[in-house]
Amino acid sequence: MILDNINNPDDLRSLPEEELPSLASEIREKIIDVVSKTGGHLAPSLGVVDLTIALHYVFDTPRDRIVWDVGHQAYAHKLLTGRRDQFHTLRQFGGISGFPKRDESPYDHFDVGHASTSISAALGMVAAREINNEDYRVVAVIGDGSISAGLAFEGLNQAGHLKKKMIVVLNDNEMSISPNVGALSSYLSRLMTGQFYTKLRQEAKNFLQSIPKLGESMLSFAKRAEESFKSLMAPGMFFEELGFQYIGPIDGHRIDHLLETFNNIKDFDWPVLVHVVTKKGKGCEFAECAPSQYHGTAPFDRATGSVPKKPAALSYTDVFGSTMLRLAESDRSLVAISAAMSDGTGLDQFSQQYPDRFFDVGIAESHGITFACGLATEGLHPVAAIYSTFMQRAYDQVVHDMCLQNLPVTLAMDRAGIVGEDGPTHHGTFDIAYLRHIPNIIIMAPRDENELQHMIKTSVDYHGPSAVRYPRGAGFGVPMDQQLKTLPIGKGEVMREGKDVVILAIGTMVHSSVLAAERLAADGISAAVVNARFVKPLDEELILRMARATGKLVTVEEHVIAGGFGSAVLECMEAAGLYGVKTLRIGLPDKFIEQGAQKILRQKYGLDTEGIYGMVRNFLAGAHVETVTPYASFRAMDV
Repeated sequence: MILDNINNPDDLRSLPEEELPSLASEIREKIIDVVSKTGGHLAPSLGVVDLTIALHYVFDTPRDRIVWDVGHQAYAHKLLTGRRDQFHTLRQFGGISGFPKRDESPYDHFDVGHASTSISAALGMVAAREINNEDYRVVAVIGDGSISAGLAFEGLNQAGHLKKKMIVVLNDNEMSISPNVGALSSYLSRLMTGQFYTKLRQEAKNFLQSIPKLGESMLSFAKRAEESFKSLMAPGMFFEELGFQYIGPIDGHRIDHLLETFNNIKDFDWPVLVHVVTKKGKGCEFAECAPSQYHGTAPFDRATGSVPKKPAALSYTDVFGSTMLRLAESDRSLVAISAAMSDGTGLDQFSQQYPDRFFDVGIAESHGITFACGLATEGLHPVAAIYSTFMQRAYDQVVHDMCLQNLPVTLAMDRAGIVGEDGPTHHGTFDIAYLRHIPNIIIMAPRDENELQHMIKTSVDYHGPSAVRYPRGAGFGVPMDQQLKTLPIGKGEVMREGKDVVILAIGTMVHSSVLAAERLAADGISAAVVNARFVKPLDEELILRMARATGKLVTVEEHVIAGGFGSAVLECMEAAGLYGVKTLRIGLPDKFIEQGAQKILRQKYGLDTEGIYGMVRNFLAGAHVETVTPYASFRAMDV
């Protein structure tokens, strides 16, 4: 096995070129084998194996910087940069990250997880190189989906303006190129980057510029002629206009072509964009046939690709999608928006049944929200289905375009709270804090999948800005009401009466709080439990009444403590002049939560039945309670 002897890129560079295709096959097998057990981003990582080998073979990494975008495609990079022996821990609690991470390896130059950051980050490194008077190469690798976002174009625009030495590799896994055109274009691009052509081009330029009066005109004519010829074979005029020399398209699975191209252009003193065409899922038949299904996948059968059946309980995503279909039948003003995640947000069927009322804006959340606001000004009610962590990218649009104008737009925020193995870039643990201080918006969180469908209807019926946050994964398997109903705005629900303490819970923490109250009851402690339903507006009358009655109050949320639901309750009591209530807030600490299964992380941070029970019990006993960690050390569990 060649891979067994590759501990770093120096080992890779010692291999003869003819062994690299065999190494690529071994890497693909390793990725498929591990991801079949851990889950992860299979298809995108398989698609860039040859490209990754070529980059590390040609460039002097880690001295030369390779900056990955999103990181979905970085598994081969991890295997080649000293993490082969840890690769089986991919995305697991305590294991290596599924994304590039600076504190994990010196070969990871930028933490990623959200799309479209690579060009801007790489350009920052280029500018720092110039300021520090250093000499290293910087390569940004970005996918065709990520480059559609505004941030990527902002980076391209400045890079072309600065005209500094840098390389952008556009990994295109969607464009279809016929064999003849692709082969000819690849040949021409490699020819045009060769030393002879480059030297001839520069000498001709110098000669023409030396001719008095006529030189500049002749140079301009020559350049137009060259670009006209190139444009017949390569779709790169746009990038050339931005200030990049465009190279490509190159077959991303011909390592020999990649090596020749990168060797030719690695020392160009101007911005270069290399257009590489790859196939998602390359080398894995079922991933090639269904690249979207295996973009991010759960563990699967290694031989067939089949994924274990979903739990019997409906997922929150499925409930959202089915509710949108029901509402759309009778409400023609309902419009759905996705940011390149129609499947992930449950809108795939909506897009098929109502194509004229569905818009996929691509990886452009900021645009998506302002686009939704434009729809709303004309009497429609847009529902923007965007993961909680990605809604962060559209914060100004939520403030300035949506809430300031008090427009009827619904934010359907899937993946709120602890998400799981994708880790800190994907946990939705900040949304309450970054939304609740904005005027005009209402914020809801369902206690289960049944309540979610009613909250979606409530938000659509509401003639103003609203947000519904709900978690990843399956619900609790509760019965589903057949009739959708509109909930009273700002009204909570008493789940259990009690006289010793009141537990105010939001979202899925209601379920764990009810179970914790049952355990407390067995100890002789009478705990009331309230399903708050609304973070904003709070049910102030209910909260104040129960706080006064018990004199002890606990808030529980799957969100950071700072600025969250518990903070809102404290503000409510302070505004009412209610100062004598002993209060405990249970939530997540002031840190980025690591990767790991949802069950493991909730247990670690005390957001399960046992943790809530223990902290409330200690709180009532007068013991010091660390509100954002479990009442005891992290309990061992069989995982």
